Amino acid sequence: MKLLNELKSNSLYPFHMPGHKRNSNFNIPGAEIDITEINGFDNLHNPNGILLDLESRYKILYKSKKSILSVNGSTAGILASISALCKENDEIIIARNCHKSVYNACYINRLNVHYIVPEYNSTYGFFGKVTQEQIDDAVKKYPNSKAVVITSPTYEGIVSYVNCPLPLIIDGAHGAHFGFYDKFPELQKGDIVINSLHKTLPALTQTAVINIYNENFADKIKQYMDIYETSSPSYVLMCSIDICADFLESCNDKYELLFAQINDLKSELSNLRNINFIENDDFSRIVISHNNISGYEFADILRKKYSIECEMASEDYIVLIASCGDTEKGFSSLKISLKEIDSSDYGYRHTDLTFSLPCQALPIYENKKTVKTDLKQAENKVCAEYIYAYPPGIPIIVPGEIITEELVNEIQRNYSHYTSDSGLLPHKILTNELS
Repeated sequence: MKLLNELKSNSLYPFHMPGHKRNSNFNIPGAEIDITEINGFDNLHNPNGILLDLESRYKILYKSKKSILSVNGSTAGILASISALCKENDEIIIARNCHKSVYNACYINRLNVHYIVPEYNSTYGFFGKVTQEQIDDAVKKYPNSKAVVITSPTYEGIVSYVNCPLPLIIDGAHGAHFGFYDKFPELQKGDIVINSLHKTLPALTQTAVINIYNENFADKIKQYMDIYETSSPSYVLMCSIDICADFLESCNDKYELLFAQINDLKSELSNLRNINFIENDDFSRIVISHNNISGYEFADILRKKYSIECEMASEDYIVLIASCGDTEKGFSSLKISLKEIDSSDYGYRHTDLTFSLPCQALPIYENKKTVKTDLKQAENKVCAEYIYAYPPGIPIIVPGEIITEELVNEIQRNYSHYTSDSGLLPHKILTNELS
């Protein structure tokens, strides 16, 4: 950060990229420290100076064998990690609640996917832990798999601690803050753990770190990061990674305050009639349901009436992310809004939700001749595209799976929550013509 700030006052004229030349006349936020790989500022694809030092700081912070910075988010880290461990036609075991980047890695590498279906909370309709028994059973059933991929923590703050005899990749995008305060879950330790710094820490969007605990994979992952990551990594983003490291090195008191704020929130609202705080493993991930309104309606009321934007809304709950960036005013507004919403009358009635793994007719990468099919006519056909509810980016159905009546209804129901214009409903879905 110090070196970038010195750019503002040095006498070197920038006859180099980027085209705004750090000229304030364009009113571009961050432009004054937005540079390319000029002398003295290292190169993320071959770090041997200030960026190597920054990666070394993260290696110490996360107690890894090697840490690689990403300005293309956890997505690049997941793509690189799976590509490093697997080659075409290999088998891989993944949790069904994995992020779409995991599925994309399987698709582009043409991998044969086996699923673990994590525990499922049918009361609220979300996936929970991957158990040790599930890992053991999957490895025994598919011993030739080259890797196992799980999501921990989940979007709802559920953590899975498992041991795995096969290489274990953990998508820990939402757990970058773990291990830095004793009330948080402990640091996750797979062979590779990918953490998004920007989701829960003071860093700009797109920043992440790939923490490698098995040195045997380090060089190969670095090779694939050089493929998947932009060749022009943003120094503005990397500067925020540097500032984030400063925060992590002295964050305990700040997390003490955050813990107290959230405890105070839950304590003051413990006697509400209709609002429920859903238990999870991460106190900073606030998951709330209302007995008489859907999650979508809940989020809509918070947005329109109280100027509070949720992280995510689902059928029966909402997710709010709290961090050291939150203010007393923010928590006060949340308390007031939840009290008022709790006392209002609404007509929604909750129904339990279920999940059944769709039947797989083709590998996810093997599309035959495809055709767009009216969604209402797609039942019993083989899907040829991914359909996600985003966030959190977990697929409802993946290519190669058979579309059931239940899935058609779920797709329609999810889509209707995101638009009031029925003309935008998905009338077509890509299917395999030979299905």
